[in-house]
Amino acid sequence: MDQGQSLFHDRLRRLGEKHRALARGSRAQMRPDGLIVLTPKRGIQPPSLRPLATVLLIVLLYKAFLIASLGTAGYDERVTRLQAGKAVERAGAVLMQADPISATLARAMVIDLQ
Repeated sequence: MDQGQSLFHDRLRRLGEKHRALARGSRAQMRPDGLIVLTPKRGIQPPSLRPLATVLLIVLLYKAFLIASLGTAGYDERVTRLQAGKAVERAGAVLMQADPISATLARAMVIDLQ
């Protein structure tokens, strides 16, 4: 008897959740067998920041690798050359400026390499 009651309460809980979801908006869909089923509309999802964070991390690691392999002076010289170029190269120079995070990562890479 307890198991039957437990299943009944679980069903009631799921129906309550579905009812609350449908109250926020729904759309009707017809299944292949002709039955019309209401499905809750998904709310407006904010854009995920994970792809942006991944790209930022890749750029920082790439800059750190370049600083570690070329040295600070060599890296700064190449960025200076980019600044003297066309508009796209100047934009790249702004992106590739040495920043404290990539410089710290580069120092950590140099220490690990030796």
